[in-house]
Amino acid sequence: MSTAERSGASVGQTPPTPEPASVPIKAIRLRHPWRAVFAVLIVVVFVLVLVDAAFRPAYDWPSVGKYLFDRRISQAALVTLELTVYSMVIAIILGVILAVMRLSPNPVVKSVAWFYLWVFRGTPVYVQLTIWGLISLIYSSIDIGIPFMEPWVSFQTQAALNTFTLAIVGLALNEAAYMAEIVRAGLLAVDRGQDEAATALGMSWAQTMTRVILPQSMRVIIPPTGNEVISMLKTTSLVTAVPFSFELFTRSRDISAETFNPIPLLIVASLWYLFFTSILMVGQHFLEKRFARGVGDRQPEKKEPGAVTGAFTGVMPVIGSDPPAIVLPPKDRPGGQR
Repeated sequence: MSTAERSGASVGQTPPTPEPASVPIKAIRLRHPWRAVFAVLIVVVFVLVLVDAAFRPAYDWPSVGKYLFDRRISQAALVTLELTVYSMVIAIILGVILAVMRLSPNPVVKSVAWFYLWVFRGTPVYVQLTIWGLISLIYSSIDIGIPFMEPWVSFQTQAALNTFTLAIVGLALNEAAYMAEIVRAGLLAVDRGQDEAATALGMSWAQTMTRVILPQSMRVIIPPTGNEVISMLKTTSLVTAVPFSFELFTRSRDISAETFNPIPLLIVASLWYLFFTSILMVGQHFLEKRFARGVGDRQPEKKEPGAVTGAFTGVMPVIGSDPPAIVLPPKDRPGGQR
């Protein structure tokens, strides 16, 4: 062996060995026979329920078709939708105010907001609506002026507030307590560094909330708010406690009292509720998709064709008396592509 060969061997620079060609793995799909059997059983049970409902005389499907688009039912469905929209708009506005009060450093403001939430979340909505229906017995008149002095303007409560208005007020005040916690959770979900960065850029509090905090918190606020809207649509059936009797459920119940056939009218009311709920669910889906843009949709980096993955560089210790071998990436090896 020559001196050059001995020196090369002592340094430990061994010629690179060719990498073995990768063999594709043939994946075999696992079979789940019991899963298929369970799915078939579910389909069979579902079909049997539909067939039984189609031929059961108690449902009286001809009467369902007769009253489904009855003028009284359609008007009551419109009133139900109005109650939902008006109550939710007021509840969202009041809920944002209460959420900001809960996050306020002022202990008095924070305590007032907490007391409001404690009262309206701790009592049933049906009880609250019943109290609002009796508000004229508690406050016979609405007086505007300086306390303990002659009022400037005075209204009779029963004349100023009709049952429709009382129903909206009762539903909105109850829902505002839940919306306040939803909005507060969304605001707290935004990283505090966003607020600090906006302040460093010279933004005011209003600009920070409208341009930085609220747009990012909507991703957290929208899903539970959509659920609350759907829940409000169904909660309108309780306004009979006010009493208000022109919404969908109460109106269908009054018609069934005339026909002595309650089951078809209950199905009619349920179909209208399902129709409105389906529309709200579709709208909620697109809102969530709109405000969730840029979250969780980052694509992995595309690699160039033929690129070698899993390559590493560095110093590898070699067992024995030889010095460690230095491993270079393929493009930097002698004879490799550059």
